[in-house]
Amino acid sequence: MSAERLLSGMPEEVLFETESTESRADVAAYLRAVADALDGGEPVTLRVGDRSTTLDVPERVTFEVKTEREGPVDGPGELSLELELEWPEDGGEGAGSGGTLEIE
Repeated sequence: MSAERLLSGMPEEVLFETESTESRADVAAYLRAVADALDGGEPVTLRVGDRSTTLDVPERVTFEVKTEREGPVDGPGELSLELELEWPEDGGEGAGSGGTLEIE
């Protein structure tokens, strides 16, 4: 749950979640499929077995990018890269913090 949501007291309902070990190439293919749907204005459907969810992503969203390191200060930990799209369910525009992201 985001800190903003936690502080605002808004409950979080997980609509779909999956976690698996994948190759970089497979992850890139998933991200391309999402990017293609976003580019084409198409809904994004996530499916694993008989579970699925479909989201109509609006034209403008808040895009959050975060990297984290979890673990002991004096030893190896776990690194993560999180990419998150957020938007109000009522169709309004999300609030961003500004700045232009560059990915190299």
